Amino acid sequence: MAMASSAPPIGHVGVLTSGGDAPGMNAAIRAVVRASHYYGLRVSGILEGFDGLVRDVIKPMAVRDVSNIIQRGGTILRSARSEAFLTVEGREVARANMARHGIDALVVIGGDGTFRGAAAFNREHALPVIGIPGTIDNDVAGTDVTIGFDTATNTAVEMIDRIRDTASAHDRLFFVEVMGRTAGAIAVQCGIAAGAEFVMVPEQKQDIAQLVTVLERSAKSKSSVIVIVAEGDEEGGAYEVARKVKQRFAHYDTRVSVLGHVQRGGNPTVSDRVLASRSGVAAVEGLLQGRTNELVGVINGQITYTAFNVAPPKASVGETELLRILNILSI
Repeated sequence: MAMASSAPPIGHVGVLTSGGDAPGMNAAIRAVVRASHYYGLRVSGILEGFDGLVRDVIKPMAVRDVSNIIQRGGTILRSARSEAFLTVEGREVARANMARHGIDALVVIGGDGTFRGAAAFNREHALPVIGIPGTIDNDVAGTDVTIGFDTATNTAVEMIDRIRDTASAHDRLFFVEVMGRTAGAIAVQCGIAAGAEFVMVPEQKQDIAQLVTVLERSAKSKSSVIVIVAEGDEEGGAYEVARKVKQRFAHYDTRVSVLGHVQRGGNPTVSDRVLASRSGVAAVEGLLQGRTNELVGVINGQITYTAFNVAPPKASVGETELLRILNILSI
């Protein structure tokens, strides 16, 4: 939705985090709180996402309430799924709670599911709402990168590098599963950065026959092979993929490693802290400009605003290009 210059003035901002946590969410909360106070606005934190909005778990936040959190992973506001907010009745309760606290605008930090909920809320109650993309999957349209993605990929690559050390020492074939139920951005980036021989992602069909061809080539000259599998790959997770191929390669001692939620935790990188800080300030400034039903993004280094209803790409051009490059570099 385009900026509405006739929108009523904003006086009290609510901020929440929703969906899976991502490193850098705390930095975004900090930026929203401090930018709000800088511009003379009141600000309240809503605990446990949209569920806290329905259950009225809301507290005012002062400037010093967000001291010493920029370096922390997770989210001080916590996150939770909300069955109640999925209903019209639940959203009516949420709006009544906001009115009781005097909150007249909302900043939501999360992914596409979060923005769908925010869009429905805006549609039913005409409440100014701005989204900040915070998800390790990097699967939100309207921004080049989401908060948490850089930290998650750096964490995963550090683990994969360690796995490569032990794989090389024992002539092993490792299948490493990274997060990404519907998006393979983490898998592809890690594949390039860690020198993997093959990557399997949910957005593109890469059958076992393709993998076998690469493994046959590698078996002739390499002492170790790393295959990275996004958890949502159509062939199954790492254990299933390993089961399908290990009978073909007696040369290798085959192992599986699932990195899991370690990718969500840890101190955010400099890139994620800066991205979150820029996005938090831009979210508040967007509300003051009369914007609503939009998410804050960074494209080519510049702050942008994009409507919530822009669908995320099934597979980005960048990921396709990286998979082509990985095939060249894995010989």
